[in-house]
Amino acid sequence: MSELVIDNLSVTVGDKQILNGFTLTVPAGEVHEVMGPNGSGKSTLAHALSARPGYRITGGSILLDGFELVNETASQRARRGLFLALQQPIEVPGVRLRDMLGASGAEIVDLDLRLENEAARVGLRHDLLERFINVDLSGGERKRAEIVQLALLRPKFAVLDEIDSGLDVDALREVSRRLQSATTEWDCGVLAITHFQRLLNELTPTAIHVMDQGRLVASGGPELARELEKSGYEPFRVTTK
Repeated sequence: MSELVIDNLSVTVGDKQILNGFTLTVPAGEVHEVMGPNGSGKSTLAHALSARPGYRITGGSILLDGFELVNETASQRARRGLFLALQQPIEVPGVRLRDMLGASGAEIVDLDLRLENEAARVGLRHDLLERFINVDLSGGERKRAEIVQLALLRPKFAVLDEIDSGLDVDALREVSRRLQSATTEWDCGVLAITHFQRLLNELTPTAIHVMDQGRLVASGGPELARELEKSGYEPFRVTTK
């Protein structure tokens, strides 16, 4: 079975170590949600997985179907089947979404028709497809466009860095439903990084994980979500001497 295995991953940004032996396995077709307080290392995890410059992996491994990604570039990781939905999607002036997808190297049959269908599934207005990528789009529209990209590219695994940030209730529901259906349509594995428990109400997790100080400190199912709602993150804090 296809799986994304993050094993004992340590990451340094500048002269500061942010991830400290983080370990997690995401099988295909499952949704794993990673939560934690500010500064726990959640976004660093996403950036390290996607090979963002400035995030130096100092130990551990990232295996996608047994293939080591640590020394791969961002584009090489994407071709292996890893997709990152950004917390703050950037503008790409001069490039339309269909042009980027057409040049991606992915074999997308009936691109224009599928693009329109996927936009409709997440509530993204069709006229926005004619704009340059994310130019003059609201935060919510940018997030919807990210999910359209994901649906067209059909990656093996999707890393979502606070996909719920900036989405209203309706948008969150539409985006979450599309992500949930991806887990069965092509067995996409989802690693969703979030601050907010409201995502748990829309995107049903296979497992919930809690981070603190760059480590995985707890894992569980719905009962962990209820505990977080009741007690917050304080019981899961890593104590340092």
